[in-house]
Amino acid sequence: MKKKLIIKIGTSTLTAGTNRISFAVIESLARQIVELKKNHDVVIVSSGAIATARQYVEINGYHKNVDSKQAMAAIGQTRLMELYDTIFSTFGLNIAQILLTYRDFENPVANENTRNTIKRLWQADYIPIVNENDTVSIEEIVLGDNDKLSALVAVITEADLLVLVSDIDGIFDQNPHLHPDAQLIPEVTDLDAIKNCIEEKTSILGTGGMSSKVNAAEICMRNGVEMWIVNGGRPNYIIRAMQGEIPCTRFGVKAK
Repeated sequence: MKKKLIIKIGTSTLTAGTNRISFAVIESLARQIVELKKNHDVVIVSSGAIATARQYVEINGYHKNVDSKQAMAAIGQTRLMELYDTIFSTFGLNIAQILLTYRDFENPVANENTRNTIKRLWQADYIPIVNENDTVSIEEIVLGDNDKLSALVAVITEADLLVLVSDIDGIFDQNPHLHPDAQLIPEVTDLDAIKNCIEEKTSILGTGGMSSKVNAAEICMRNGVEMWIVNGGRPNYIIRAMQGEIPCTRFGVKAK
């Protein structure tokens, strides 16, 4: 029986630190999924709709107004899925889009419907790509770059593992962007012990910092889902993390 793997990839990773979506980043993900699918059913939780739209259009007030960001997300979402479809199909991978809001997770019927849809897509050999429905919900735009969303998806699918793909190796004892002597924390079993380590770096693209990742870990640990933070800038980052070849932070399961 295959394990269930949720991969969350954020805007800062998809753009590789630029202001445009990187084809190479999506291609790298596709190459890894070809290998991962041998033993895993995979869901991708992908940000990047607004960043994709910026390659085609600029709407006045984008940096300040939520409604302008929602319009950008509406434009960019179809383009983003087109990119995934074009690149993934060259590797023989089929994709399907699922757009969710946080209200969906508060409704048991919606939870069950989402779970059943994902299972059916897996059976049909399709990879669900999940994003927040930014045109009707603004939480991801304002707060968390899909970290919380990916944790909730992991919980309703009863996933074995959630991998948050970030631009650094994991949680450090202080911000490595600001402190060169910062030390990686490879394993976390007590979230309270690391909350003082969180020191955010400002990003002009992504909205999800380490605080939102710790909040995602809290959801996962409370519900028996293991979570890792891995560096998407490293080659074959998921496969090599699974093989213990690269550093990352692993969040153990907290007793219920």
